Amino acid sequence: MAKQKLKKVIITQVKSTISQTLRQKRTISALGLGKINKSIEKELSPQVEGMISKVNHLIKVKEKI
Repeated sequence: MAKQKLKKVIITQVKSTISQTLRQKRTISALGLGKINKSIEKELSPQVEGMISKVNHLIKVKEKI
């Protein structure tokens, strides 16, 4: 089975996790974030899409060109 090439996205944390639920804090940590204005580059897999949807109020997502 051939692997599909996944799109890359740049995820930036724009809000603090203070007063967020423990699950949201752990999701931010699992994405590799944790401080405001920290950015990471990830492949857009279904798992990452799910994490993004759970903490979309804390992050900003841009598609890498």
